[in-house]
Amino acid sequence: MFDVLVIGAGHAGIEAAAAAARMGAQTCLVTMSLDRAGSMPCNPSVGGPAKGIVVREIDAMGGLMPRAADETALQFKMLNTSKGPGVQCLRVQSDKLAYSRWMKEHLKSMEHLTVVENRVESLDIEDGVVRGAICRDGTRLCARTVVVTAGTYMQSVVLKGHTAVESGPDGQPASQGLSESLQQAGLRTFRLKTGTPPRVKADTVDLSRGQVQPGSADFLHFSEDTRREDVLAPEKQETCTLIWTQPETHRIIREHLADSAMYSGLVRGKGPRYCPSIEDKLVRFADKERHQLFLEPESRDLDTLYIQGFSTSMPEDVQEEMVHSLPGLEHAVIEKYAYAIEYDAIDPLQLRPSLETHQVKGLFTAGQVNGTSGYEEAAGQGLMAGINAVLKVRNQEPLVLRRDEAYIGVMIDDLVTKGTGEPYRLLTSRAEYRLLLRHDNAQERLSDKAFRLGLIDSARMEKLARRHEETDTLRQELKELHIPPACSHPVLERIGLEPLRQGSDGLELLKRPGVTVQGLLGRNVDPEAAADLEIAVKYEGYIAKARRDADRLAAMDARKIPEDMDFDAMSNLSLEARQKLSAVRPETLGQASRISGVNPADIAVLALWLEPEKRGDRT
Repeated sequence: MFDVLVIGAGHAGIEAAAAAARMGAQTCLVTMSLDRAGSMPCNPSVGGPAKGIVVREIDAMGGLMPRAADETALQFKMLNTSKGPGVQCLRVQSDKLAYSRWMKEHLKSMEHLTVVENRVESLDIEDGVVRGAICRDGTRLCARTVVVTAGTYMQSVVLKGHTAVESGPDGQPASQGLSESLQQAGLRTFRLKTGTPPRVKADTVDLSRGQVQPGSADFLHFSEDTRREDVLAPEKQETCTLIWTQPETHRIIREHLADSAMYSGLVRGKGPRYCPSIEDKLVRFADKERHQLFLEPESRDLDTLYIQGFSTSMPEDVQEEMVHSLPGLEHAVIEKYAYAIEYDAIDPLQLRPSLETHQVKGLFTAGQVNGTSGYEEAAGQGLMAGINAVLKVRNQEPLVLRRDEAYIGVMIDDLVTKGTGEPYRLLTSRAEYRLLLRHDNAQERLSDKAFRLGLIDSARMEKLARRHEETDTLRQELKELHIPPACSHPVLERIGLEPLRQGSDGLELLKRPGVTVQGLLGRNVDPEAAADLEIAVKYEGYIAKARRDADRLAAMDARKIPEDMDFDAMSNLSLEARQKLSAVRPETLGQASRISGVNPADIAVLALWLEPEKRGDRT
């Protein structure tokens, strides 16, 4: 008997199993092949806008993705450096084979974790409580809780042109029985679609026809445990290449739209809005004369390039024409053709904020099976599902991250409160308090929670404390640095400022654009501590306002709604509100306020019903 059984070793399954094992729970991870743990059937990269901050949050909670991404990265690049700290994020181009090997080795060595290579056929559910799972060969795996992370494998079909083949990603077997088992348990499923571009032989591509996209020269990392010697030096990192679609590319696509699975009527599922196929781009953005594409290496063990932005479901002969119309790819050899994949996903409105299903006790779901897209979104959900599965076993309150605490909290709240009809992707614009959810402060936001749960050790907390001390020291130095008015001063000369009309201290000067801690002090300082201080000082007013707004949210999220609340009995609520509240079953007043169709007047009525005296009137 296991405490936690995790089905699937994709990015969600890995983090779920690893989190549960780190918490000391007896955990079983069942997968068709451990060699494919953490596989990247689509873009071989980790991070990007919002996603990179999720990876930092996973690191703060002790997860594996950040370390694997750092140690197997081919290129590091900080994005949006010209913009504010609320949207800056890290992205790495990954060596997908090395990444999978890294995950395999770490999973095999983890205490409290048993890996079983088998294919789950169905769930074992009795009287609305999950008891484990049954494998295709009849093996029964018994567990107190189960986390389903089936990715895009449930009833999956690969689509190219006018053909549809029952298959999972990269030719792997589809999962047939699991979807049916979930449906029999009362869970609603719906069809979604995603896709991937062609891969081409690198030595058949003329990269000189494109624009070189190097990585960042600075030492960058997702994990606080990563050392400079753990990652590739900037001069050894791979480059990517920017190219653009051509008029000929567009002509070929338009002439063959009817041959695309997307437009032939073969696809039933809804595709991703923010990562559409190239034929969808041409239809939706008909005024665009060209679209950018990136040629990205997949692995040092492979001679292949990934054509980012060129996802398609065209037949193979049309793909040949499309690829050969691109600059530098006139003679490219396609190693793997693009395809679309359609699969079953679970309606996330059936989930609690803990990611446990309403219908079956002890059953959790995480990752693309919940209607999301992206490795990072999957990993973040898996982490939380694994944690909450253990807390369920221990009869403890679940861990639910608020929208002001983590992008992971934003994502899960969006899913369980608003649902999704298309593959959900995290964006910085989805976060109301993104100035509080920065790349640099993930440790401050989440480390205390992680340490209390046993997910990180005291060494990590001591390191964070030393960084805080260094930041406080720098702050004090700048506070004591007094610059008199109307005279030259070495500090002003060093940072290129004219004499001041009024005297100032270093902290006030730090608020000015372009002024840095190192420039003011004239010596080398801890770069991370200095960055922390610069953000805190330069954006002090904005951060304070965001914090006040977030505190109001926290107050509403602190007001719990009884599980047995009868919304239909509240005649003062609008009919739509009663219907929506009964369907979603929000756990807090804050969550109720974010449900589409529930207006402020309805929340005022609900708040009144939550008053103790009102509850007493009902009993």
